[in-house]
Amino acid sequence: MKHILPILTITTLAAAASAQSAAASSGLSYNRVGVDYATQDTKGYSLTASALIGSSNFLVSAETTVGGDAGNGADSVSLGYVFKNVAFGADAIVSVGSDETYGLSVRKDLGSNIEGSLSYSREQGENVWGVELGYNVTKQVQVAIGYQDSAAAVNSQTTISVRYNF
Repeated sequence: MKHILPILTITTLAAAASAQSAAASSGLSYNRVGVDYATQDTKGYSLTASALIGSSNFLVSAETTVGGDAGNGADSVSLGYVFKNVAFGADAIVSVGSDETYGLSVRKDLGSNIEGSLSYSREQGENVWGVELGYNVTKQVQVAIGYQDSAAAVNSQTTISVRYNF
């Protein structure tokens, strides 16, 4: 009888830990590569990639610039955690990256192959807000348009993206 409380506690903690990974799939792909084109201020292309580590909710992301006003090789990497189906079927991603970058984003499958996301990040001492709308042409191919803005007008930009989900 005296072992029931520890057993119940361990069982409850194990159930809570596994509930995160057992939650219903949000339908969003985090394993993807893409090409982005920034159309304002700092025009140019960037290559992006992200993937969940194994079957966990840990997310590794990387980005590098290729040509344009930004030049080549402005690289960044980040590690994040995906909280699936946090509220109203939306996923929340908390991340920390190179150059003291911290972020929080929310992604949601809006139905009819449309996905929306809102983001906030702290990059190089600036608060950056973003919004993106994506359309899944097929299960593997997505096109998206996004907008980011910060207090420094130099950092505002519209981005057009093409991604491949794997």
